[in-house]
Amino acid sequence: MNAQIKTLAALIALTLAGSTLAAVSPEEAAKLKTTLTPLGAERAGNKDGSIPAWTGGYTKAPSGYQSGDVRPDFFPDEKPLYSITAENMAQYADKLTDGAKGLLQKYPNFRMDIYPTHRTAAAPQWYYDNTFENATRARLTGDGYRFEGAYGGVPFPITNNPKEMLLNHQTAWTRGESAISPSRCFTVSPSGKVTLVSDGIQNQQFPYNFKDGSLETYSGYFNVGHFVQSAPASKAGESILAHFPSDADENIGLWQYLVGQRRVRRAPSVSYDTPDSVTSGAGFFDEAFMQFGPYDHHEYKLLGKQEMYVLYNNNRANAAQPEEIFTPDFLNPDLVRWELHRVWVIDATLAPGKRHVVAHRRFYLDEDSWQILLVDGWDAQGQLWRMTYTLTELAPDVPSLVANMAWGNYNFLTGGYYLNAATNGTTQFKVVPPRPDSFFSPDELANMSAR
Repeated sequence: MNAQIKTLAALIALTLAGSTLAAVSPEEAAKLKTTLTPLGAERAGNKDGSIPAWTGGYTKAPSGYQSGDVRPDFFPDEKPLYSITAENMAQYADKLTDGAKGLLQKYPNFRMDIYPTHRTAAAPQWYYDNTFENATRARLTGDGYRFEGAYGGVPFPITNNPKEMLLNHQTAWTRGESAISPSRCFTVSPSGKVTLVSDGIQNQQFPYNFKDGSLETYSGYFNVGHFVQSAPASKAGESILAHFPSDADENIGLWQYLVGQRRVRRAPSVSYDTPDSVTSGAGFFDEAFMQFGPYDHHEYKLLGKQEMYVLYNNNRANAAQPEEIFTPDFLNPDLVRWELHRVWVIDATLAPGKRHVVAHRRFYLDEDSWQILLVDGWDAQGQLWRMTYTLTELAPDVPSLVANMAWGNYNFLTGGYYLNAATNGTTQFKVVPPRPDSFFSPDELANMSAR
């Protein structure tokens, strides 16, 4: 029995032992230093070598690079190995998501350029050390939507539980301890018109991932952040503030500042399938950052790990000018990079007594970083409706692979698409020292938003 089969067998055994089981044995955790990567992925490549072994990720920042500068394409001389089109998609169907198939079928001139696979995901050593400790102490709480006993690393690096996997995504190492980023949202109408519907500054802080913190000093909020709009003029000053707890005893905090009301108010509707005002209603709030806010309106089932074509290492697309990246119907295929990676596939269906306009979703999580890379969505009639995607950013200066910035959505029923948190035509996210808690308070939001 080879190492990959042994790993899968161990994961299945954990599931059979009980879906609420979280912490693993010291013997299982030891695999994070042998057959598994420090974050829990299979260290070995696949059988035919099209997915290489993980050898530490990509951690070489360009000489003289300053945080916030545009990050270059780290593989500029590579050419596509092959392209997938509507004509040859049947040959690759077993590695295509339903959303990718939908694009190929709907738009005859759409194509996916497949590049060599680079397993670039990386994190600092202290994050790996904390992940190793979390493996034997983290447990689910709050009906399985919160956790305890974890800090500063992947909470559940060895798991077969879909809720634990989604929590791994929410707490993933992406932009360091604290970051500031320009954030633009472009929509492309079915007729091909490109519109900048929002522009502003996104500040986020990740108290769960403070290097000098600990399980004992952790505030209980893994992510706090706010977005303040500066354009268009009609929306300048509008803003959203969010506090996300990992502890079941704490409440999710959501606030909104609307210029017309000139005050900060609680905004519980900034969640689930409420149309996202930042995208002018083209997206839903829980599509933001690939998964935003509470997600208890669905039930989750793990379909397993599969080799799939996903968007990966898309620095070139993120650095392109708006007139280069946006074309009618879809992002410019000349700039978008697809690679073959192993992903965890999670199916989500409506929970009893719950409502959501996207009745069925399928999530694809990167095995190396635990981040959601693609989401397919179906309506209540079973029609493929939406494909949420992210243009993953390779940031060796952190080091990290960032999949919760520059996300968007294709709408198969109406046509058109959008790209949110885009940095096209501007600078990119900058890692900054942690800010005081007061910087992410409702009072400070009012100060920054008022015109």
